[in-house]
Amino acid sequence: MSIETALKDRSGSKCELCSRSADLTIYEVPPVEVPGVDSSLLLCQVCLSQIEDPDLVDVHHWRCLNDSMWGTIPAVQVMAWRMLTRLAGEGWPQGLLDMLYLDEETLAFARATGEGNIDLVVQKHTDSNGVELLDGDTVTLVKDLNVKGGGFTAKRGTAVRNISLVQDNPDHIEGKVSGQQIILLTKYLKKSN
Repeated sequence: MSIETALKDRSGSKCELCSRSADLTIYEVPPVEVPGVDSSLLLCQVCLSQIEDPDLVDVHHWRCLNDSMWGTIPAVQVMAWRMLTRLAGEGWPQGLLDMLYLDEETLAFARATGEGNIDLVVQKHTDSNGVELLDGDTVTLVKDLNVKGGGFTAKRGTAVRNISLVQDNPDHIEGKVSGQQIILLTKYLKKSN
């Protein structure tokens, strides 16, 4: 039995990621040590073109991974993990990625191309002018801000000294305004000299 025939039987002649049935082709999931059914997928041209060229990625097309990531075929799990990792910054893919479980061998296969290396993702906090913010900086408010739960309005021009960056969100910093520790959006701040 040929690889193509085996993949068509396994997938029901549909793309193994999005379930389309037109323009199907064999895709060997890199790195390919031993070519065969276990390291190959049957993909439509839409999925294939977006996997091979990140500039063509349509984030919404990959919502199909919500279904296909639950399959038991390691090559499908690997490509679902890689695409969700690439798109994690969009929000919803990170939620799916958090739910996806891969055994150690499959995860090693998924990471074999360097995809998902945490060291490559560097989130910078920048002010309203695009200037990088660092822990301990002083910033100035560029807009009056109502402080929810604080019962006051932080006025434009107020200096916030010795800020702390919120590590998991580059749009937020922490600082004291009127004696209260609050979270501020970086788009309403300007770094002071």
